Amino acid sequence: MSTATSTPPAAPGSIATARKKAEAREKILGRRRRRPLMPALIFLVVVTQIPFVVTIGMSFLNWNIMYPKDTGFGGLSNYAEVLSDPRMRAAMWNTVVMVTSSVFLSLVIGTGLALLLNRKFFGRGIVRTLLITPFLIMPMASSLMWKHLIYNPDYGMFNGFLAWLGQTFGFDAPQPVWVSAAPMAAIVVTLTWTWTPFMMLITLAGLQSQDSDITEAATVDGAGAWQQFRFLTLPHLRQYLELATVLGIIYLLNTYDQVFAITQGGPGSATTNLPYEIYLTAFRKYDYGEAAAAGVIIVIISVIVANFGMRLVSSLVTIETGKKR
Repeated sequence: MSTATSTPPAAPGSIATARKKAEAREKILGRRRRRPLMPALIFLVVVTQIPFVVTIGMSFLNWNIMYPKDTGFGGLSNYAEVLSDPRMRAAMWNTVVMVTSSVFLSLVIGTGLALLLNRKFFGRGIVRTLLITPFLIMPMASSLMWKHLIYNPDYGMFNGFLAWLGQTFGFDAPQPVWVSAAPMAAIVVTLTWTWTPFMMLITLAGLQSQDSDITEAATVDGAGAWQQFRFLTLPHLRQYLELATVLGIIYLLNTYDQVFAITQGGPGSATTNLPYEIYLTAFRKYDYGEAAAAGVIIVIISVIVANFGMRLVSSLVTIETGKKR
């Protein structure tokens, strides 16, 4: 007759000690994994966060270099001035209109182009390169190109095309001054042309990460192209559309080159957005405190609008795919 030997249970103290040692080893490994990232983190803090903290500090100062003796702590007076200034309020509204219109149009057009480029056809690589080109042009260069080569009433492409139509079909073609007649539309079209490739690349990356077996199975089951897009492709693209929306909003809130080059904020203040108004406040009024306060408000607006954009895209995709009744 043999007796079975059983391992005695470990003492609670030894289990706790082993757990603490494992946690300590994990912390050490975590520090070692994060150590190579420290130079990049330090550089990011020095380049972005320290200037932002300095900007916040400047926003509480009465600092106009035209009146150096009146410099001092002003509390929230700069913020009150920004929010009560009619020009600043108009610039905020222009910024919202400019950003939302440009992001929406570039996202819709970019998604459509991405759907086309996701198909195989002859010369796809050349077409993809040509469509990416607008995003590679410097913003100031592209703005001047649109202002002089396209919008110009005397020799621009738009009026030249209208004149050709008039000569071909025998009518007196109008020759509008595009920038003066529709200044906000001129800025939005330029921004859309510039940022559509960016949206297209993000959406195309999402399309190429989609499992083709799922769409093939849906085709075998009889699902049409619209049904596949609505119930398979669109839900899959949700996170990519959210990313494109957030990045587009953040970047376009800082639009300056197009406004400066095409309209100079005019006519009047019809296209003056917050970055251009901050430029005018800092380098025309020389009020650094008020300009810093407006810059802090831009950051706050960026966070609010980016969150709203994410929620809007998420809700639209959810409703469209039928997940929300």
